[in-house]
Amino acid sequence: MAATETFGEIIDGDVFKYYANGCWNKSSSGKSVPIINPSTRKPHFKVQACTREEVDRVMESAKTAQKSWAKTPLWKRAELLHKAAAILKEHKEPIAECLVKEIAKPAKDAVTEVVRSGDLISYCAEEGVRILGEGKFLVSDSFPGNDRTKYCLSSKIPLGVVLAIPPFNYPVNLAVSKIAPALISGNSIVLKPPTQGAVAALHMVHCFHLAGFPQGLISCVTGKGSEIGDFLTMHPGVNCISFTGGDTGIAISKKAGMVPLQMELGGKDACIVLEDADLDLAAANMVKGAFSYSGQRCTAVKVVLVMGSVANTLVKKINDKVAKLTVGLPENDCDVTPVVTESSANFIEGLVMDAKEKGATFCQEYKREGNLIWPLLLDNVRPDMRIAWEEPFGPVLPVIRINSVEEGIHHCNASNFGLQGCVFTKDINKAMLISDAMETGTVQINSAPSRGPDHFPFQGLKDSGIGSQGITNSINMMTKVKTTVINLPAASYTMG
Repeated sequence: MAATETFGEIIDGDVFKYYANGCWNKSSSGKSVPIINPSTRKPHFKVQACTREEVDRVMESAKTAQKSWAKTPLWKRAELLHKAAAILKEHKEPIAECLVKEIAKPAKDAVTEVVRSGDLISYCAEEGVRILGEGKFLVSDSFPGNDRTKYCLSSKIPLGVVLAIPPFNYPVNLAVSKIAPALISGNSIVLKPPTQGAVAALHMVHCFHLAGFPQGLISCVTGKGSEIGDFLTMHPGVNCISFTGGDTGIAISKKAGMVPLQMELGGKDACIVLEDADLDLAAANMVKGAFSYSGQRCTAVKVVLVMGSVANTLVKKINDKVAKLTVGLPENDCDVTPVVTESSANFIEGLVMDAKEKGATFCQEYKREGNLIWPLLLDNVRPDMRIAWEEPFGPVLPVIRINSVEEGIHHCNASNFGLQGCVFTKDINKAMLISDAMETGTVQINSAPSRGPDHFPFQGLKDSGIGSQGITNSINMMTKVKTTVINLPAASYTMG
């Protein structure tokens, strides 16, 4: 087990507890949810299967705690966040071990995720003090038809209870990217971690517990989404939902009603490569962007749109680099490790077989053992293939040869997704024009798509997202504007 002496109280026997009202608890359901190790495909951890009644109590305590927290000085909120960040980084090893066992994240990358998360919390604390410590002063005579008889003071106040639902691939980092902005803004937080990644998230929550946050302010409920998922997202006690994941987010958005939403729902990140591009740079970024963490990232390169005149050269350069990737267990820090579930592997295989039936060129022999899929480069992919449009979330990179920049832009924009994209060219003018034409939230110039640095804005278009992420955006979104208008009598004084 990953629990050390520090984390001993979060586990009972072989089942990890859930966190509510400042305590670690066992569910009254008496049931648990197994977490399958992607490498062994056998149960490795268990978490509590919380009931709806327990969710109700969590929401009530979160509502109560938030009222007091909103009155806590900004400096004190920031102080506690800095403390939590330090504790998180101090215990990076046991948390990283959970990531290795739960989601098959390479060991080195797992440690990096935890450290990066601590840095994010600290940055958020500082940014929150800056943003929330300022207000606006408006006067009425700046609008036609008004005299200088009204003064308006505005400031940001919290929304209330924020429901945070992170994905399996970054269960710590994408959890704290929701938790830290919510807390510094004066909100309380209810975290529903993904099943794969729940134990790492529980360890992370314990770091906030050790930092001394008020009881009830932070909660973490575990269980099957099919049993408590809709109950959580439609709960009347929720004042904001921050979700990262897939199609489930669309269903949530339709049911959530008048609740502010912050959602990132995946992407089909396209890379357009022009004739004048640095092909060595492009190839290196394609391999890193497509195959790191086995392609299980929303910002992974998911389709390459390359000009036909340089396609052969680029494909060879990519292929040479793919041959050097290591494949195996996350404990060994391999480049490509097992994908998170067998169903994910089956879905990826379905996309690959469809491409094979329709004539794609396989640059490597397709190979799979259990959840482990070897990296695969597919050349001569056509728009009638599923892999040209669907997000594999696995180590498969399709290449589509194009005859013009317009063709590449059209393919990019025809996708239902619009999270990120990238352009490789030495002509900055072309790069900027293509960027403007691409219907994506972010376009990287001469680099693979990436969510970080974590303080950058991160927002998708179309089916890729609603609302925005990034620390500043999240703080602004998790607050509302409170105004006080001072009405003055008609001016009776004259100047001079």
